[in-house]
Amino acid sequence: MSVAKAGRRGWVIRAAATTATALALTLAGCASDSGGSSGAGGPDSLTLLTPAENAIIRNALTTLSQKECSTANAALPFKSDTVAQSEVVQKITLLAGQDALPVMFVAGTAQVRPTGDLGKGGLIVDYEQTLKDLGAWDDVLPAAASTVKAVYGSMASLPFQFNIEGVFYNKKLFADNGVTPPATWTDLVAAAQKLKTAGVVPITEAGSEGWPVTRLIGNHIFRNLGPDAMVAIRDGKAKLTDPEYVKAADAIAQLGAAGLFGEGITSRTTDAANAQFLNGQAAMMYNGSWFLANLNDPKQNKIGAENVGFIPFPAVAGGKGDISQWPANAGAPTAMSKKSYGPKVGDWLSCIAENYGSSVMQNQGVISGFRLNQPVSNVPPLTAQLQKMASESSQSVLWFEALFDAKTTKDAQTNVALLLTGKLTPQKYMEMLQADLDQAR
Repeated sequence: MSVAKAGRRGWVIRAAATTATALALTLAGCASDSGGSSGAGGPDSLTLLTPAENAIIRNALTTLSQKECSTANAALPFKSDTVAQSEVVQKITLLAGQDALPVMFVAGTAQVRPTGDLGKGGLIVDYEQTLKDLGAWDDVLPAAASTVKAVYGSMASLPFQFNIEGVFYNKKLFADNGVTPPATWTDLVAAAQKLKTAGVVPITEAGSEGWPVTRLIGNHIFRNLGPDAMVAIRDGKAKLTDPEYVKAADAIAQLGAAGLFGEGITSRTTDAANAQFLNGQAAMMYNGSWFLANLNDPKQNKIGAENVGFIPFPAVAGGKGDISQWPANAGAPTAMSKKSYGPKVGDWLSCIAENYGSSVMQNQGVISGFRLNQPVSNVPPLTAQLQKMASESSQSVLWFEALFDAKTTKDAQTNVALLLTGKLTPQKYMEMLQADLDQAR
């Protein structure tokens, strides 16, 4: 899997089938030992378990172990292991049952939540309190912390990868057609209609994957109803069939009906959408900061990085949301074993918090949820701009399906194509998803 796809999916991990009773018994058996360190001297190495498909974190910590964190590494050597992404949940369940969790490890989203097996069992570190105790909490960007806590219910993960999302646009196509970057949804629709009249594809998205289009629905909801709009759905205080939520689905359906995504939106792949934008055929593309890898590759980017701008998802007139509330995700949860935590692990954690942001930006060109405490050289301008935006934001919002169960998520993404083509009305689309949510409760 590419880095771009790993970022886009937030490393979505499928839960392995397990016997609930056996799992509860095995985790309960080791929960009583979850505090303190493993043995009087603590662990003999800083062990890290990550998905084999994505090397960013392990490569970054390897670099830190040789440079900025060499002192911490001398006291507690860094060791890395991998597991297939599809086997993560099963592997962590097994290790937890054996009382053998690594010091740091990727896990399933449900596992690390307060109601999950690891969270409920008291097996993982609360990074917020721990970093505060270490005097390193300020090294975490507020928007990144907001995202992690919103997704996982607590600071159960470090924001090793932090992606903000917005609208990339072609500056030259805008200038040539007398279009200015839209600040409101009304502006965006007017700009798209003007570009279509000029023979330009206004907005390109990977419609075949569903999620880029459902992102638009979710963002319209957040801008209209505010950052807690989907929490209200999760908690049963609102329904997707309420008029304000249906309004968002209708707004996106109207883009499809007006042909503002261009021909073939429902069958367009990620590679095709990327190429359409980077070849200068499309004027706008909603995407995340993982797309910088494509933008900064001269072989892919034929329009030139200097001709690409980035703006937040526009405001909705009269809405309670704010364009400074960036849609964001923070990658897969990377938790820390509470049992393994001790002074040597704390030294490592402090060093990671202080140095990870600058190191991964310098060496891999990746935006993270940590502050840049050391100067970074030769950063492409747009990458620096997005890092600055992430650093200055104090609050983030999630994506449409972030708090949905698996079936509702699948139905949202699979059926959004029918919404765009008019085969499913906005009301019926939202009724289907609300029925899924009701059934899951």
